[in-house]
Amino acid sequence: MTPPFTPTYTHIPPGPVAGPLQLLPINAEVVAVHTATGAHVGSLKKVGGVWKFKAMGYGADGGMEPGHGPLTEQHNMQFATPDADEVSARLLGALAGTPGSLP
Repeated sequence: MTPPFTPTYTHIPPGPVAGPLQLLPINAEVVAVHTATGAHVGSLKKVGGVWKFKAMGYGADGGMEPGHGPLTEQHNMQFATPDADEVSARLLGALAGTPGSLP
């Protein structure tokens, strides 16, 4: 499947994250999470029957930094299913401090 965006894997400077977030299935238990512009910000991983968000950042040298990036504070947020609308609303809502956005 070709995604409707170009996935990129690079450093994202601090500031707003372009939404809505987009999901790109990798396999039955991993779904990559990308910004609206294609930047990779993490993954959803199925752990013990629960989908957990795993934040991912990239250093200035391009190296992967698990648990970092613009959605670091949402690392381990749980979801019942990898639903793009819910994932985007909750992750970006938590980033913006929207009430009710906690896991």
